Amino acid sequence: MKRRDLLVAGLGALAAPSLAPGLARAQAKYPDHPIRFVIPFAPAGPTDIIGRKAAEKMTGLMGQTWIVDNKAGAAGSIGAVDVKNAKPDGYTLLCAPSSTHAINPTAFVKPAYDAVKDFTPIASICVNPLVLVVRPDMPDTVKGLVELMKKNPGKYSYGSSGAGSILHLAAEYFKREVGGMDVEHVPYKGSMPALNDMMSGQIAWMFETFSTTLQLHKAGKARILAYAYAKRADIAPDVPTMIEAGVKGYEAYTFNLILGPAGMPKPIVDTIDQAARKMMADAEMVKFLNDIAAVPTLNTSPEVTAKFINDEIAKWAPVIRSAGVKIE
Repeated sequence: MKRRDLLVAGLGALAAPSLAPGLARAQAKYPDHPIRFVIPFAPAGPTDIIGRKAAEKMTGLMGQTWIVDNKAGAAGSIGAVDVKNAKPDGYTLLCAPSSTHAINPTAFVKPAYDAVKDFTPIASICVNPLVLVVRPDMPDTVKGLVELMKKNPGKYSYGSSGAGSILHLAAEYFKREVGGMDVEHVPYKGSMPALNDMMSGQIAWMFETFSTTLQLHKAGKARILAYAYAKRADIAPDVPTMIEAGVKGYEAYTFNLILGPAGMPKPIVDTIDQAARKMMADAEMVKFLNDIAAVPTLNTSPEVTAKFINDEIAKWAPVIRSAGVKIE
């Protein structure tokens, strides 16, 4: 070998070890550009409000902008499929609500995704418990409402934001847990039309979020009978839980999780997980959630999130089937 060739070969040998650590560092650096945070519903709804706040906090914690991308449609399935099909590199994440990861897996005749296998669980943000709300002329206790419904089969109706929604299923779950009631379901295109009809006397009761109904309750336009969670809400400590009202073990809520596509590398999951833990320990974030009657998930981790998804699917599947909900 000529001297020049030997020199080039020697330089190459020296350069290779020095380049490898630099390449490894470049590959390991995450995140190095903005992260797209898909919210599978339109702006201004509960999932959007909570998702945007989380994106704001995670932007500060991770040093890269979390860009909110609303992908609404098909009960959240369009946004979920978008994330399912993305590269598992940590730059496309989902703000997953109860519709995409508790209801759709059973309610859809042909689900567009597998809620467990097609996603990487990363963190839990909160649950948003529902309340049982009635029009002002209805009984002022859960027991009284149930007795009235059972004494008058077929006379009254309840509303929801749509067939197969969490508000519909919460009511079906309630009916089942109190031993059954002959009450007609009236599905609406959104919860506000249902609330308006309830206040005008067209329907008797419904389930809704605390944040939507609390001011109506205080103004006497509607009455909240019970909070569907294990402990009372700080913003309305006078409202009993459904369990206290006599419906054993009853809890019904929406939720918000951070998920990614299946197959995300553990170091990337760990990076987001650690940032999410800091977010959920942030006093301002906790206050924000408490102020809208959401319950912060203080024990958040990929493992807890994975178990939560499986538990929620198992909880709602029999309710969905018994209610005969089938979404084509």
